[in-house]
Amino acid sequence: MIEKIKALCVKHREILVYLIVGVLTTIVSWAAKFLWNFLFYAGTSTPTVVQNTILSVVENASGIAFAYPTNRRWVFQSKNPNILAEAGSFVGSRLATMAMSWLLNLLLTNALGIPMAVSTIVSAVFVVIANYLISKLLVFRGK
Repeated sequence: MIEKIKALCVKHREILVYLIVGVLTTIVSWAAKFLWNFLFYAGTSTPTVVQNTILSVVENASGIAFAYPTNRRWVFQSKNPNILAEAGSFVGSRLATMAMSWLLNLLLTNALGIPMAVSTIVSAVFVVIANYLISKLLVFRGK
């Protein structure tokens, strides 16, 4: 039984490590977002459009700073010597999913009145899936 579990872990290592790194990235980015919200916007659950935009930038910038090195090293085990090009592709892809997250948060929080914590979780599901697919197919494809 343990051998079968080990075999499954080896077979699906990339996805398992991506999920672990993704959880850690989410913790880092959400901590930055909610800390910023607490420090500068009194912990509002319904930020304005401008506040929501700033919170999205804070969340994504901290997430990107944490996610690139961890994805490069542990998830996709990239050996690409052109780190600047790879990092540029990674940042570009994350900016695209940041826009998706921002739009979802605006729609859910500002247009539909859903609390920021809920909209953050909902948008995160879509962002995680998109980030994995883009990273796998476009950014770290040289493996």
